[in-house]
Amino acid sequence: MSDIYFNESIILLDVEAETREEVLTTIGDNLVNKHLVQPSFVPAIIEREKEFPTGLPTAGVSVAIPHTDVEHVIQKNISVAILKNEVDFGVMGDDSEQVPVKIIFMLAMDEAHSQLSLLQKLMQIFQDENELRNLVNQTDKKAIKRILEEKLNFQELEGGNK
Repeated sequence: MSDIYFNESIILLDVEAETREEVLTTIGDNLVNKHLVQPSFVPAIIEREKEFPTGLPTAGVSVAIPHTDVEHVIQKNISVAILKNEVDFGVMGDDSEQVPVKIIFMLAMDEAHSQLSLLQKLMQIFQDENELRNLVNQTDKKAIKRILEEKLNFQELEGGNK
């Protein structure tokens, strides 16, 4: 996973939004502006979230892990957004339920197998209530980057300071 683009420019703090579509658009537009994903990424991720919700009612702090098909990705990356106020997302595996999400990990992978291995590593973080609370309470993007690089076992990252 050493070619994942991950730096402070795709970590968003205090994101203000009323709906999941607003949140997904804000995060997605940031990735489009950085030429990490195609312009088609934003509508594709919103559509996929409607069909296959990604909200997870994790202990203490609920998360969402929106993602979409590989053809919308230019450079694989993971973007993190801490929301100012919780926004309702459908619960993964049960689209009749909603969960108030505080932190979003938007995945833009260019290969299906790399998405799976990243999801497995993220699940370890999601199972640690203290770590999730720690991430949500961070006000420094560098600290969030450092924590996630350590927890996700990131190697030397390409494009780390673009």
